[in-house]
Amino acid sequence: MTIIEPFKIKAVEPLTFTTREQRERLLEQAHHNVFLLRAEDVLIDLLTDSGTTAMSARQWAGIMDGDEAYAGSRSYYKFEKVLKNLTGLEHVIPTHQGRAAEKILFSLVGGPGKSIPNNTHFDTTRANIEYSGAEAVDLLNAVGKQPEVRADFKGNMDVDALVAFIEDRGVENIPLVMLTVTNNSGGGQPVSMQNIKDVRAVCDRFGLPLFLDACRFAENAMFIKMREPGYANKSVREIAQEMFSYADGATMSAKKDGMSNTGGFLAMNDDDLAGRARTVLIVTEGFPTYGGLARRDLEALAIGLEEVLDENYLTYRLRTIEYFGDRLLEAGVPILEPTGGHAVYLDAKRFAPHIPPEHFPGQAITCALYLEGGIRGVEIGSLMFGSTDASGVFQAPPMELVRLAMPRRVYTQSHVDYCVENIVQVFNNRDKLTGYRIVEEAPYLRHFTAKLSRITARR
Repeated sequence: MTIIEPFKIKAVEPLTFTTREQRERLLEQAHHNVFLLRAEDVLIDLLTDSGTTAMSARQWAGIMDGDEAYAGSRSYYKFEKVLKNLTGLEHVIPTHQGRAAEKILFSLVGGPGKSIPNNTHFDTTRANIEYSGAEAVDLLNAVGKQPEVRADFKGNMDVDALVAFIEDRGVENIPLVMLTVTNNSGGGQPVSMQNIKDVRAVCDRFGLPLFLDACRFAENAMFIKMREPGYANKSVREIAQEMFSYADGATMSAKKDGMSNTGGFLAMNDDDLAGRARTVLIVTEGFPTYGGLARRDLEALAIGLEEVLDENYLTYRLRTIEYFGDRLLEAGVPILEPTGGHAVYLDAKRFAPHIPPEHFPGQAITCALYLEGGIRGVEIGSLMFGSTDASGVFQAPPMELVRLAMPRRVYTQSHVDYCVENIVQVFNNRDKLTGYRIVEEAPYLRHFTAKLSRITARR
């Protein structure tokens, strides 16, 4: 059945069209890193779904009604009420985005000798853990590392591996356990309610708190409704509330399922930890009732966190990504299957098998997509997560992916069709792709600012 957007368009923004020759020059000037391109030089921007949402008329109206009081803003109390109802967590601490929440949390519980397990840490989570001196460890289940294999909940944590990890590292060295829902680095794949319960049981056994990285909690809840026995007749709100009921805390970049352009939060039940977190917040972000945000943004978030639970919207959202993936599969393009909630992930290992991980096959595809059609995606592979061990041997992550993240309520089906046509064109000429090497990099989150050069001769 034809996908129909559960909204009508009220405002439009023009797109910029460029020629192939212009894009070649622009990519060269950006040192072959699409993060360094100017947004106005991108036609279809699938770099991220974070903060790129088209906000609703209700949200824009709420912005006009925002209370900009420095302390005690009514907009904060609206935001807090929505989140307490949703999460059941006692302390709600606003931040300007998710990584600010992560920075506060891990500066308090991290540090040398500490280890934080997750199903799969995303880039900023990993960076904030490692910046504190702690170790970020991924314990994704085995099927989640196999892009070509279909399974309902490929984002699940390996529970047996979690138990073994805790016994090996020692409870005293593990301040908390995290679950990322949906699992972004694992292909936007959902985590089942049973897996959340099982992880909770392990945490109870060892006396450890469980935190959710809840950036895409509503998409995860919708997948549970669609796929997990016993949840078909429950509302997405009820499912989300149950998910949070197993957690002791949460971080969230509300620029995703908060349906807004900025904002996030750190929430928890621990009174002492919350008090220390608010102290850090005041020093680094702002007063606890605004946390570095304009209060009008809290107003928009309070509305967005309600709108995202609309099941007509979520059906459209997930079906759009599925349509995108299905069209690519029909053309033989290898993707991570099944599609997740917010993005299509190209499987760079199968797309460009002639490029070794240390030459960043995902980055080669990412650059080629921009050159072919002005489409900007992002590499999630060896450029983002690769490393070199103490003996100088390159260590690649389990998967080499290119994420094409769909902004919420922004693009139409014809935009998706245009992307498919250009991806297929790049795939049909994949033998011409060559790898890249890093010329300059930062010590953390290198993919944001790295400068690269193209390897002109294939190995």
